[in-house]
Order: sequence, then structure tokens, then C-alpha cells
Amino acid sequence: MRKPRGNSAAASAARAFFAGALLLCQGIAFAKCADDWLAVDEIAVDEGIELRATNYQDFPITYSVRVRPESGSHKRQTFRGTLEGQASEPLTVIPGKVTSSDGDRRISCSWTIGDEDASHDDDYLYRLPYADGTSYRVLQGFGSSFSHRGIEQYAIDFKMSEGTPVHAARAGIVARVVERHDKGCWEDGCGQWANFIVIMHDDGTTGEYYHLQQNGALVDIGEKVVAGQKIGLSGNTGHTALPHLHFAVYRATRGARSQSVPISFISADGVVYRPRRGHHYRAITQQNAGD
Repeated sequence: MRKPRGNSAAASAARAFFAGALLLCQGIAFAKCADDWLAVDEIAVDEGIELRATNYQDFPITYSVRVRPESGSHKRQTFRGTLEGQASEPLTVIPGKVTSSDGDRRISCSWTIGDEDASHDDDYLYRLPYADGTSYRVLQGFGSSFSHRGIEQYAIDFKMSEGTPVHAARAGIVARVVERHDKGCWEDGCGQWANFIVIMHDDGTTGEYYHLQQNGALVDIGEKVVAGQKIGLSGNTGHTALPHLHFAVYRATRGARSQSVPISFISADGVVYRPRRGHHYRAITQQNAGD
């Protein structure tokens, strides 16, 4: 019904967060605040300790780094920005000599895929995320009171049996794939079990496909996909009450969060500007978006 949220290193798979995944990590002096995407190194320099952020992956991320001293005179600091793929940049230099108390400093990091300055192409007509000629009932549309509020304001849930082919709604490059989980539930924390695919679009937004079945991804990270390509198999993993596909387009926002954006679909009956709960929309291949 909604994207999983990450809240610790142990739950880093929860979102792609984000990704449209949000991940947290922690470290101490001379260690790394690190996961497979973002690291913050503490490097001893003549002036003190330099904090340097590095993006290990090939896709841009928007990050937030918080430095919280447990002792000493330094105040809590927050650093925000965007790192391009395989890029690194200094955040700050903490002045003074290195002392044993520096080991008490806590650093927390969060990130989401995408550039906070990305601008969604509102004229783009998305393809429905299933095979041509088929249609599926909308369980939740834009602004559904059940769970599509705030970050998920413009997400859509399609009722699908497990194993239903999922097709790319727009061309792009596969940025994240998680397919190892086999669990779905509705309690708090269930989001960490979601399987999903994140596709980076050419305008810097991401198309995200959630609740896929275990081993249900048919594409690999770095693969270019075209609109209409079969990319995965729907399922019932993560924070979910019944088998369905959760699809939305997200834009990174300041503070390492993401926000779904309104999109329009092409269907056999014309353009769908606002998918309605209970409606069925028949998929056709779009002809005007250059894919």
C-alpha cells in the first residue's frame, strides 16, 4: 500500500528509498558512516577532522548528514546536498586537535535517489504498468485516505495476483533492485520486507514498483529499459494487506526525502489524469513520448 521507510542500518533494505529509499547509517571518528551508497569519512587533517561524503553508485543521491557530539563544545550540525554518481565532496572541517572524546561523536546519514533540483516533465504521458490489452482495478488512487497521503499523495495501487507481469511505465535506467524477500504483513516495520525496482528517468525522477514477488525482478541494475518492457512480477511483499502493485513517480526533496508527483497515463480510452478507485484502465503503448 505504501513505500517502506528505512530507520536504521539493519533496515537499509526497507526503502530505496529511497527511494524513493531512505536509509540511515551511523559511525564514529576514523570510521565510516557507510552503506552500499553513501559514506561519510572522518579524515585527520592539519586543521582537525574533515568530514567527506562519497556516493559509491552511478546515480545521483540527495543526502542529509547530521553530526551530534556527545561531549565537548561543538554544536550539532546538519549538511545537505546532492552528489552525482561516483562523486565525493567535503562537508566541513571540525577544528582542533584529535582527542579521545572525538570517539563519542555520532554521525547519522540519510539519502534518497535523485537530484533535489530535478524538474518533472509534466507533459509526459506514462504507460500503464502492465501488459498491452490488459486492465486491473485501482485499489487506491491519488490522495486515497487509506495510505496515499503526504509523500505517497500521487501513488497508485493496482490489484494484481501474484506473478502478474509488471511493465515499465517509462524508459530509464534501473537504479535499484531488491527481490530477496518472501514476507508481506501490515504491522509496523513490515516495509523492510518489500521487493521493488527503481528506474531513473531522464528528467531526474524515479519510477518505483513495489511489493514484487521473491526473485520477481526481470532486470538488472544499470540496464536500460524502454516503456512497455516487462521488468518484473507482482507479489505481496512488504507493508501490504493483499497482493497488488504500488507504483509512483518520485522526486528527491531537501533533507534526503522524496515526494510523489502527479502523472498522467495513456490508456485505450484516452488520457487518465487522475486514476480513480474502483476503475479499470486498459493499457496501450504510448506513441508520443519518444520511448
